[in-house]
Amino acid sequence: MGPFSWTVATTVGISLIAWIGVFTLFLRDELVDRLLLVLVALAAGGLIGGAFLHLLPQAIADAGSQDTFSLFLWFIGGFCLFFALEQFIHWHHHHAVTHEHEPVSYLVLLSDTLHNFIDGLVVAAAFLSSVPLGLVTAAAIALHEIPQEIGDFGVLVYGGFDRRQALVLNYLTQSTVVLGGVVGAFLGGALTGVPTVLLPFAAGNFVYIASSDLIPEIKQETDLRRSVVYFAVFLTGIGLMLAVRFLRSVASRPDVF
Repeated sequence: MGPFSWTVATTVGISLIAWIGVFTLFLRDELVDRLLLVLVALAAGGLIGGAFLHLLPQAIADAGSQDTFSLFLWFIGGFCLFFALEQFIHWHHHHAVTHEHEPVSYLVLLSDTLHNFIDGLVVAAAFLSSVPLGLVTAAAIALHEIPQEIGDFGVLVYGGFDRRQALVLNYLTQSTVVLGGVVGAFLGGALTGVPTVLLPFAAGNFVYIASSDLIPEIKQETDLRRSVVYFAVFLTGIGLMLAVRFLRSVASRPDVF
């Protein structure tokens, strides 16, 4: 198999992770309702961990000795754009006759689409370098997508989508990893520098959603025991991203292969 075939095969596999929430279709509505804020807390931790432990460090590493100041400008730009988008969505909902879905649902879909497209570009670039590096990169992306997709699914349901709609929408956004992989495989070296600036931009999206929309939801809990549980799940989301970062650094060492 060549780099293109490996890229398509692995990104298709990664896209299927979006269906991980299918197990909720077999649960009672009452149980799902109790799980939603737990999933929101997991998503918040996953987004914070993904931004500060994966996207920003990778962008800084890719930039090398170049000026990294611009990367943080892209981070701020991603944060501010989603701030503006949410204000527009809030305005639209305020003037609409009826609305069913919370603004955070749309922000999650947009940020996940961008993030997965970038992941596809990264996988393609890795396979163009070598098959072992591509496999390690794809595995690392798949590992961090599992808790993130579970959390995103919970956010979409919490935001007003029913479970089947959330599953389908989650898959549609996740499938952009395949598109990113195909684009990256075809363009190859022509994409030099583009993923680097998109990484902090996506990180800004993540931090905005987590800090502005998700964390305030779990902070509203007045029961001490539940608050502790939500905070523990939030830390678990960060911890999972840290563990993936560690596994990726170990697996990418030259002596592993």
